Amino acid sequence: MMHMTFYWGKTVTILFDSWRTDSWFSYLLSLLALFIASSFYQYMEDRRIRFKILARSKSPPSPPSVQTPLLFSSSSSSAAARLAASVIFGVNSAIGYLLMLAVMSFNGGVFVAVIFGLAFGYFLFRSAGEEDLVTIENACACA
Repeated sequence: MMHMTFYWGKTVTILFDSWRTDSWFSYLLSLLALFIASSFYQYMEDRRIRFKILARSKSPPSPPSVQTPLLFSSSSSSAAARLAASVIFGVNSAIGYLLMLAVMSFNGGVFVAVIFGLAFGYFLFRSAGEEDLVTIENACACA
């Protein structure tokens, strides 16, 4: 039976019927896997933002000409860079949705492991120099 409120215990089904924990060892191993996956989510988000900035900085944007409407202006990044950024975004979105579904098991330990993993990953990969990334990514002072 699926729980609809938070509960604490070592017996939990995470994402798939085959991923069930019935001992403390398997439960703690599953929590460690979720912790690592949530930290990896933050790492991938950092890589995606840095890749986007790198792709933009390689070729300076050319001002739109009078003949080119603003809606159809060419992007400053190449098609390969845009494709790579899209793939990274897709992978990161999939990881994020899987983490969300894991939390929907309503197990307290799973919830705590994912939240601590996200916070730890943010601390490791995204907290240093965050202001520089935001400034570079969004040059407009009003946005």
